Amino acid sequence: MDAPRTIRTIGIIAGNGVYPDTFAEAARRKAPGVRLVAAAFEGETTPEFASRVDAVEWLRVGQLGKMIKFFVREGVKEAVMVGQISPKNLFDLRPDLRTLFLLARVKQRNAETLFGAIADELQKDGIELLPATTFLEDLLPGPGPVCGPALKARQLEDAAFGFRIAKETSRLDIGQSLVVRHGTVLAVEAFEGTNVCIRRGGELGRRKDVMLVKVSKPNQDFRFDVPVIGPQTIETCVEAGVGAITVEARKTLFLQKETVFALCAKHAISVHAVE
Repeated sequence: MDAPRTIRTIGIIAGNGVYPDTFAEAARRKAPGVRLVAAAFEGETTPEFASRVDAVEWLRVGQLGKMIKFFVREGVKEAVMVGQISPKNLFDLRPDLRTLFLLARVKQRNAETLFGAIADELQKDGIELLPATTFLEDLLPGPGPVCGPALKARQLEDAAFGFRIAKETSRLDIGQSLVVRHGTVLAVEAFEGTNVCIRRGGELGRRKDVMLVKVSKPNQDFRFDVPVIGPQTIETCVEAGVGAITVEARKTLFLQKETVFALCAKHAISVHAVE
């Protein structure tokens, strides 16, 4: 008699936006029979996401103990962290006991140290945190033109310049995006996020020959905080007069890829990947 087949159960730590939906759809397609259970956050995860998974637990940001108990109860051995948490909720944190102990151990509180500490807590209960790009490899473009018009020679120079500077700002944990024009840095992303950086850079560049550059951190932990381009990024560039985007090849996730490509074609926004 054959032994019963073990069902693969993946826990989804679901933030806001379309990232959780994109992951769930790809997991269903690439791992038939997978069971998906979600830790969803009030005020962040879309209510509709509950219909995408087999079980869901609604939490406040900071309820780490409750989340891990839910995953253990559901037989989760693997988890993935997809979607962001708004800064306002991170500042309105009401931590449970397990989160308090975690925060007491973390000396520098940035995305890398906090999420790394969460991964360690999951591991204590036998749960491995997977790369946030799991099942999504086809949304990570390789080097060269990605969509929209090809970059001109002057723009390729800005792409190389901006890439080099962005790698430094990300290494210093300042931000992973910046806006450049003709060899000048106009805006650097910090805590306010990419969209604010785009608007500020577009205004300073007077909406002409302005480029967004977005990279990963050196030695970035791809279990969390993956660089993402989505329709909102393109729409913000259109509003700000940013006409070109440079990303890091094979390390930038394109969410709603078809929509992104269509928007770039419509508004003649160039997207280029640098390795």
